[in-house]
Amino acid sequence: MSAHKALILLTACALVGTTTMQSQTPSSPVPSPTPVPTPLSGTVGVATPGPDDSPYKFGVRTDLVNVIFTVTDKHGRFIKDLKQSDIKILDNNLPPKQVMNFEAETDLPLRVGLLIDASNSIRDRFLFEQQAATVFLQQIIRPKSDRAFILAFDEVWDLTQDFTDDLDKLSKGIQVIRPGGGTALWDAVYFACRDKLMKEHERGPVRKAIILVSDGDDNQSRVLRQEALDMAQRAEVIVYTISTNLSNIQDQGDKNLKMLAESTGGRAFFPFKLQDLEDAFHDIREELRSQYSVSYKPDQFITNGQYRPIQISMSEKKFRVRAKKGYYVPKQ
Repeated sequence: MSAHKALILLTACALVGTTTMQSQTPSSPVPSPTPVPTPLSGTVGVATPGPDDSPYKFGVRTDLVNVIFTVTDKHGRFIKDLKQSDIKILDNNLPPKQVMNFEAETDLPLRVGLLIDASNSIRDRFLFEQQAATVFLQQIIRPKSDRAFILAFDEVWDLTQDFTDDLDKLSKGIQVIRPGGGTALWDAVYFACRDKLMKEHERGPVRKAIILVSDGDDNQSRVLRQEALDMAQRAEVIVYTISTNLSNIQDQGDKNLKMLAESTGGRAFFPFKLQDLEDAFHDIREELRSQYSVSYKPDQFITNGQYRPIQISMSEKKFRVRAKKGYYVPKQ
């Protein structure tokens, strides 16, 4: 082989090697995709939290909508013996294409977030709130089945106890909270829904709820009220609110609490005195074990990212239904 041919051969080999290395080693790391929130409260599989380092993993979308609802008589007593034929469902003002399942859901595992306002505005009644909240969790959390977390908030939120079924740890998570500072209510609700209840990996169906003890005022949040509400609906969370306003005059804070509870299918409580706080916790405990679940496929379902209102009514007009007001469909 001539020197000239040898030089050409060596040059070609070098070029091939360089090209191969460049194809295997990117010049800059590929950014990971930006996670998006689960887009549909009640729709399974579009973007669901994963147990690995990636906050979301994608699956196959279905159009199955799940709704948890409560039925009471005019005196507030729970009705526990209903049949599917007793209720009427409208999804986006249309009857469902098909009802897949209807049953009383009294024994589902609970995933509860207890959010306690630790701002200066509730300092004078804080000790009693701690005691009532501790008793509530001791009575409702069943070891090896239910789990709860404790989140305190003033101008920032503080996760004092992560998800656990250990009642001693939950009690300590409540007792370490100390009041002081402003109020970032909407930030706390948003974080609890998005980063805790939405990302918790489950092997089967559970009931997700937030119990929010607050005066409803907010002066520090970066998240808007509507953003917090939207996240609660996307995470399929029922919110129960307990007002710490003892003035017996409902103010804007109370209106905030009522709106948040009613929009998610929960209930707002307004105790007139501190002792009524225990009664509110008792009613929440009873309700979480006295609800119904219905699953259906909506008619004219289009993946356009829009909000679809839900109406559940009773053929028996003397009964009252409480359920979430609607959900967001995924966007194609």
